[in-house]
Amino acid sequence: MFQNLPVVTKNLIIINIILFIASQAMPDLQVWLSGFYFQGGYFKPWQIVTHMFMHANVGHIFMNMFALYMFGSALEMQWGAKRFLNYYLLCGLGAFGLHEFIHYMEVTKLMAALPPEQLQDVILNGFDAVKQGMNFTNVEMARLNEAINVSSVVGASGCVFGLLTGYGVLYPNRQLMLLFPPMPIKAKWLVIGYGAIELLQAFQNNPSDNVAHFAHLGGMVIGYVILKIWQSQGKLYS
Repeated sequence: MFQNLPVVTKNLIIINIILFIASQAMPDLQVWLSGFYFQGGYFKPWQIVTHMFMHANVGHIFMNMFALYMFGSALEMQWGAKRFLNYYLLCGLGAFGLHEFIHYMEVTKLMAALPPEQLQDVILNGFDAVKQGMNFTNVEMARLNEAINVSSVVGASGCVFGLLTGYGVLYPNRQLMLLFPPMPIKAKWLVIGYGAIELLQAFQNNPSDNVAHFAHLGGMVIGYVILKIWQSQGKLYS
């Protein structure tokens, strides 16, 4: 079955698995390739792309690769390797862009709540404190430092949500079988349902939720925009 996968889908799965195994053996790889906040000390320009190939754990990569296998195969066979790869990467970039924009607004709000001397302490010393394993005792300073220098976004989820959107637009009435609960559902309702759930969870802003919901939404939005452009050009199915 794996041998019959289209070339880009297959290679994307292989690259993700190789990098996941490598990141488990070399934890520093996560620091170099995960998507950190663009104004933080750990951010590097290549992370805009490489974060798509990092995953937090086995469950994370399994779900993303399963979705890539399910939806990516059909889309690549419909569009061809080049267009499919462009779509996949653009959805990932859109996911990162929306995530960083929301993150920027959150950081700006946290910065406004701190007096100048505490704000300067986080900006000047936060990165070094993280490297040395130190923590800020002030709650607001700790939250700002977490947002700037600690938290990161990883995974192919933004790309995958773009693929899900593409599949729902191209094949809206195709029946899919859910895993939990095991029941059939049309692709268009699956896309709408996932989008609604992600939107709800994103605005709940649950402190214990470490899922990048706005990244998922970013992948869906960019994917939909690309699809509408292709549709207007008569290239959606070619």
